[in-house]
Amino acid sequence: MSFTIANTLDDALTALAGGARPIAGGTDLVVGARHGKAPLPEHLVAIDRLPELKAVTSTPEGVRIGALVSHHDIETHPLLTTVYAALADGSALVGSPATRHLGTIGGNLMNGSPAMDTGAPLAVLGAEVELQSVRGSRRVPIGKLWTGPGRTSAEPDELCVAVHIPAPVERSNSAYVRLEYRRAMEIAVVGAAAFVALAPDGTIAALRVGLTAVAPTILISDLVGQVGSSVAEAAAAAAALASEQATPISDVRASEAYRRHTVGVMARRAVEAAACRAAGETISTPVNRAIGIGAAS
Repeated sequence: MSFTIANTLDDALTALAGGARPIAGGTDLVVGARHGKAPLPEHLVAIDRLPELKAVTSTPEGVRIGALVSHHDIETHPLLTTVYAALADGSALVGSPATRHLGTIGGNLMNGSPAMDTGAPLAVLGAEVELQSVRGSRRVPIGKLWTGPGRTSAEPDELCVAVHIPAPVERSNSAYVRLEYRRAMEIAVVGAAAFVALAPDGTIAALRVGLTAVAPTILISDLVGQVGSSVAEAAAAAAALASEQATPISDVRASEAYRRHTVGVMARRAVEAAACRAAGETISTPVNRAIGIGAAS
């Protein structure tokens, strides 16, 4: 096994071109190896010393989040917790405080788990992932990044360097809610994110919903038929559609029927919370704690 420390982005891309796999926080890679899910790669390149991948930057088109920005940085960032609140909701629920300080947004996305807590929020926010290699760079709409559990459309030599989120329209916001049995070190049983834009009269102007842990990849729906509906009507429609579209499995944590029902409940709550935020109401991050989901602390 070889281990290389990249001091520049070019160093990292060259190592990937030679067959190495990147590692930053290691909260997925190392834990997976310890649990026997997959052996550690033969060649690793550490990318945690690249400052250009650790910044959150406002851009003319929205915001750029470097791939090495930690979940803790996201859940406490003044811009991300207000304008892009669903992402902050999701990051605040990842693992333990130690995991949130070490784990990165790029690693979470490229791990490709359908149960990730940041995937559905970024999907409803219309995010794109920036991939770079020695051959050049490209952007991929986040819904096209994941091709199956643990699989992405990225080439082996491509590195996720950033996530780009467009600036939201006026009177819009988002929320992410998940079903959980405990308040720490939990994996979503099911989860839902919603982006809501409100018309001046308070009706729905735009609505997108993303679903976590109920299909091989994150499910994304643009509910264009709800334009002009009341928030209550749209929330009910989102709940019904979520339960209809879900194709969950049964395992030791929940049955298929239970997941199908509860993902509808989470979708409704996410729409309601996103609409409240869009209307100017303050709901603290994460929404789960604000509305009392999860075991008491």
